Amino acid sequence: MALGRHRIGPEARRRHAEDSEAGARLPELVAAAAEAERRLREAHEQGADVAELHRRGTDLDAALTDAMRAAYARQRALIGPRGYDDRIYRRRRMARADVREATAAAERLLTLRERHRLHGIARVPREPAA
Repeated sequence: MALGRHRIGPEARRRHAEDSEAGARLPELVAAAAEAERRLREAHEQGADVAELHRRGTDLDAALTDAMRAAYARQRALIGPRGYDDRIYRRRRMARADVREATAAAERLLTLRERHRLHGIARVPREPAA
């Protein structure tokens, strides 16, 4: 092995390919989350019952979760396959502008999801036991 050359293992290549595919789906997943949020707002405006609000709230939670996971996959894909095995390389790549932007987008989606989980999903009253 020559100096300065690092081998990338097959597992790192596989994970990088998976993350690249998932990261490529980010725009469509963000659009799906926006559509789910629009449907939830419409349900609020129309005065839907608690069960319907809960269902639409959980739909939005699932859409935000998928978008957030794709955003973090995009971040890992931008770092590159070597970042899976080499933590120093990963930290150095995290300082690049494109990776910082991807990280910020992923953290925004994470914050939106957590805020929605805390305050946006309507609670359905439990049925009494028979």
